[in-house]
Amino acid sequence: MTDPDIRPSPDALLAQVQQDAEQAQRGRLKLFFGASPGVGKTYAMLMAARRLRDEGVDVCVGLVETHGRAETARLLEGLEQIPLREVRHGAHLLREFDPAAALARRPAVLLVDELAHSNAPGSRHPKRWQDVEELLDAGIDLYTTLNVQHLESVSDIVGGITGVQVRETLPDRIFERADEVVLVDLPPDDLLQRLKDGKVYLPEQAAHAVRNFFRKGNLLALRQLALRLTAEQVEGEMRDYRSRRVGGAVWDAAEALLVCAGPRDDIGLVRAAARLADALHARWHVITVETPALQGASEAQRDHALALLQRARDLGAQTAMLAGPHAAEAALAYARTHNLNRVVLGRAPRWPWWRRVLGRSTTAVLARQAPDLDLILITRDARSPPTALAGLHPALPSADALMRRYLAALLISGAITLLASPLRSYFDLSNTVMLFMLGVVAVALRFGRGPAALAAVVNVLAFDFFYVPPRFSFAVSDVQYVFTFSVMLGVGLLIGHLTSHLHFQARVAGQRERRTHDLYELSRELSGALTVDQVAEIGTRVVQASFRCRATLLVLGLDERLQPSADVAADALLPFDAELARWCLQRGAPAGQGTDTLPGAPLFYLPLKAPMRVRGVLVVDPGNTRLSTIPELRRLLETCAAQIAIALERIHFVSVAQDTLLAMQAERMRNSLLSALSHDLRTPLTALVGTAEVLSTRLAAHPPGDAATLHGQALSLLQQSRRLARMVDDLLDMARLQSGQVTLRQDWQSVEELVGSALRAVDAAALAQHPLQIDLPADFPLVRADAVLLERVLVNLLDNALKFTPPGTPLGVRARVRGAEAEITVWDRGPGLPAGRERAVFETFTRGDPESPIPGVGLGLAICRAIVEAHGGRVTAANAPEGGAAFNVRLPLHEMPPLDAAAELGTEPAGPTP
Repeated sequence: MTDPDIRPSPDALLAQVQQDAEQAQRGRLKLFFGASPGVGKTYAMLMAARRLRDEGVDVCVGLVETHGRAETARLLEGLEQIPLREVRHGAHLLREFDPAAALARRPAVLLVDELAHSNAPGSRHPKRWQDVEELLDAGIDLYTTLNVQHLESVSDIVGGITGVQVRETLPDRIFERADEVVLVDLPPDDLLQRLKDGKVYLPEQAAHAVRNFFRKGNLLALRQLALRLTAEQVEGEMRDYRSRRVGGAVWDAAEALLVCAGPRDDIGLVRAAARLADALHARWHVITVETPALQGASEAQRDHALALLQRARDLGAQTAMLAGPHAAEAALAYARTHNLNRVVLGRAPRWPWWRRVLGRSTTAVLARQAPDLDLILITRDARSPPTALAGLHPALPSADALMRRYLAALLISGAITLLASPLRSYFDLSNTVMLFMLGVVAVALRFGRGPAALAAVVNVLAFDFFYVPPRFSFAVSDVQYVFTFSVMLGVGLLIGHLTSHLHFQARVAGQRERRTHDLYELSRELSGALTVDQVAEIGTRVVQASFRCRATLLVLGLDERLQPSADVAADALLPFDAELARWCLQRGAPAGQGTDTLPGAPLFYLPLKAPMRVRGVLVVDPGNTRLSTIPELRRLLETCAAQIAIALERIHFVSVAQDTLLAMQAERMRNSLLSALSHDLRTPLTALVGTAEVLSTRLAAHPPGDAATLHGQALSLLQQSRRLARMVDDLLDMARLQSGQVTLRQDWQSVEELVGSALRAVDAAALAQHPLQIDLPADFPLVRADAVLLERVLVNLLDNALKFTPPGTPLGVRARVRGAEAEITVWDRGPGLPAGRERAVFETFTRGDPESPIPGVGLGLAICRAIVEAHGGRVTAANAPEGGAAFNVRLPLHEMPPLDAAAELGTEPAGPTP
């Protein structure tokens, strides 16, 4: 019996159901994993693929690197290979895997070698693993290979072991999301022997590899790392299996990490945090605090901080860029808000002495203000080679910028000293001090805390030298002035610090207020928009004003194609890539600049995601605004896009509701008109038909001189009268069926008798012009139906076939049992139905071909659908593969009562009721 304490919650079950539904639509990833090149991953993958092919599975090779190995190349024989894509890169012609061709081919299993490979410039995605993710989302199963050194979280460990910097890496989440990991293992001695035999590299390459990467110690360490990661993957699968199938208690870790990354940190901090979060099964956040120092930093330093956040997102972290005067205070507030109990920081090899004395380091502040948080320090590697993400200087302004600031502070102090000179005879020295204090405030407000501190010191010295007796000397005649100087210096430093702090906060608050105001204005204006063009104009205008960039809004038209608003001027329209915008719409993922899909594109493409579907694409030219890289700006832009998408969806559903209301009103008016016309026309039509029949009968019995002509006219009158009478009957029947006034008289009916009655009721002359094929099994069960109405269905279907098929073409009726339903099919070998009109032909007053010269009002098939649905069945139409149209009537089968009970109830099987 299941313990109620470990019984899964409804929320957990719902999340599991959603995850299973997503997994069912996604392809499966099988990963052949090894410790180093040459262990036989590609060989094992090809062997597995050949076994699948022998079992009848549709297997294709997207790309396999044989590296000149003959035994590997032989395994490719007999396997279908998707043509490679040729890419020109400089003077070289590269042959790359083509994901578009793979999506068009859509095999059951696709082989793609070397998962961590970097694609050629200009490819759809920068990395091959991103191509694989797109194929998996499309439902294609993938076989691929991977070496341990290409995992992002352990690449620095591998670099420390082997001394080789690994540049091609992929996020660990790809490895963790693999449905099956096959460890391809080979002892180091065997691998070294393969190298010597030339089975891994060419002889000259093998000798170099043995001296560097392929040393036995390196191979042992890599093998241990690969075994450990594979064991952790198996442990995760076992834990997931227990939670799903066995119901065992699984440790739900409450740990959560906050990683504080700045321009002084290297990528090793993020990688170490990723490994720690994975080991603790903890969620983790990575933040960068935009302090005044970072705002004044160089472009390279700011880009480094953004690159750290981007790499953290790739590794699965939630990222944010905060603003605040002190990094420690902003980090502490973020940790409190998001309930993060462990803080990971990078520790420099040595802190500056003054920061150690004053205790102003981020670590010291957090240790003092947050004793309840666990602090984890990771030493920065000062020996790391300089790369795009490491080896940068601290976030300080350039020397020229600093010189200009401090020089301006000195000039302001000098100007105040000169300005106070003519006021000396009018004001006391205590009042003159205020003028120097004002100068400190001005410097702090304009140039920051450091120049303000310099101005405070210089102002004290200038006040002492020029105004305190004895003048033009730093000597002090009254010891009280020492106290004055001390207070003046302390107050100046304090005022400078507070002014700089408040100025920074005011600037940040102003930016946030402007963004909040822009969001409010966008929501307010979109709430009053009534058309798609108005939404496009408002959204484009607000985005351009808020983010100081150019933008174009692409919305879905009636033909499901992306198109800009009709009001957009040609010069304001961005030169967007239609194919990339379509990809963004279909995948619901950003593309273009700063993303994983065509990052070299000049524009940024953001899908307009509404609750029901993606409604369009927002195309932005970021310019120098870093919209696609700064997390806060990116989230704000996504919020604006979501507001625009919701407005588009609201307009769509309002339009649908209006169209539905108009259709309902038109349908009611049409039904009233049909009912009136049917009753008013029935009486004269009945008299007309009767008169024509009498006239035809008498002329046939007593022909006068021109009896032949009169007889033909009478027959034509009779035919047209009957046709008009049938049309009126259709109108009346349609009105009765839609008003719900028809009561079914159901009884057990023989399909054979119903088909026979219908064949007798249709035009015999027209039926004689077609070869008729009847296929009714002798043991076909009885159906419970209203015989008159069901016969009407068959008559209408046969009349429809006779009208729209040329003479000489065969038609027929067949019946089959499909599960718990009886299927009756009326088919022909005529021209068939127009493409896309298979459902529309059953609508009221709708014809398959509106331009057809064959007369009719389009009610026969609508009546058939109404009658069949009243019996609990359904009727469909389709074009047969061999030509012509086929109309299928499916009725539910009921269990017949015993014969004696049927006799007592008076429900013996009977034919059609007259």
